[in-house]
Amino acid sequence: MNSAIFLIIGLLIGLAIGAAGGLAISRANSRGATKALQDQITTMQSNQSDSTRLTTELDAMKKSVETLANQALDADRRRSTAESDLKNQIKNMGEGNKLLLDETTKIAGALSNTQTRGKFGEAQLELLLEMAGLHEGVEFERQKAVPGSDSQGIPDVTVRMPGGSVLFIDSKFPFDRFLDAFDTEDLTKRETLLQQHTEDLLKHVTALAKRDYHKHETSPDFVVLFAPFETIVSEALRIDKRLLDKAFEKGVTIATPTTMMALLRTVGFVFSRNKIATNAGEIQELAEKFIKNVSALHSKLVTVGERLKSTVKAYNDMVPTAETTVINPAKQIMKISGKDTKSLKAIPEITDSVRDLKSGGQTSLDDFIDVEVIEEGESDDN
Repeated sequence: MNSAIFLIIGLLIGLAIGAAGGLAISRANSRGATKALQDQITTMQSNQSDSTRLTTELDAMKKSVETLANQALDADRRRSTAESDLKNQIKNMGEGNKLLLDETTKIAGALSNTQTRGKFGEAQLELLLEMAGLHEGVEFERQKAVPGSDSQGIPDVTVRMPGGSVLFIDSKFPFDRFLDAFDTEDLTKRETLLQQHTEDLLKHVTALAKRDYHKHETSPDFVVLFAPFETIVSEALRIDKRLLDKAFEKGVTIATPTTMMALLRTVGFVFSRNKIATNAGEIQELAEKFIKNVSALHSKLVTVGERLKSTVKAYNDMVPTAETTVINPAKQIMKISGKDTKSLKAIPEITDSVRDLKSGGQTSLDDFIDVEVIEEGESDDN
């Protein structure tokens, strides 16, 4: 009986101890699970935050990629447009070069003809004359024969200069060898042709000198040979450095468009200055004539003034006599007759005087204008 009781008590105690231990173990396991759960929640929250940031970054990257794609498309469109424009420009340049080549060929063909070449030089020279302000029939003439010169040639242009001098200009120029030289790709042949071109030029200078234009009595000691292209002369000068000296020794001056324009502008300037001087002379003559007329008018005004003063004096001297001998007796008669004497007013005297003028005799500008002459030394000091 007692042993059964003790057994039951022992079982109860064991059960209580087991329950307490189980509870302790259960609590320990519960705390671990809670902590693990909290850790999982924290990890999930962290992962969610990372996911949000990743989503934001992915959205920004997506926008950047879209922008880059749009820029790439726009750049591709611009490239396509630029390529199209470039192709059109290349095509237009090709057509322009072909047209230029055709025109150059036509010009070269035209210049190979002596008559056409002469007309071209004349047209170029006429353009320069107009640009210099010279007028045909006034400052220059075309194709005018020169007395006493070689009858086989007539200068293309004769420029008149103030004082009666004339300047003869010839625009015919050798082109053939020059055109052939630049029509070949063989440099050796080109140099040979340019050498021949220089020789042709010197021969033309000699032929022009024999026409004796420069020996005309009103001409300078030279005639001007006009070259319508700068390179025609520059290439010849490269071959022969003394080309211009040789030409000038024969009374011929070679002028390119640049030097010809300078020469013609100088002639135009001389004409303008001469015109100013001529106008000044005419003004001087008119001024002297005007001064003479003014002087004559001045003398007559002085005479009229003196006569007016004499008339005024005679009038004033006559007034008292008229008062005494005419007016007063008339008043007495009217009073006796019973008539009013108010109608007989007193004769007024002239108190205003006539202004005096200087005596006549002015016959020149110096009589009316005081001119102050300043010496150079005084001008520098001031």
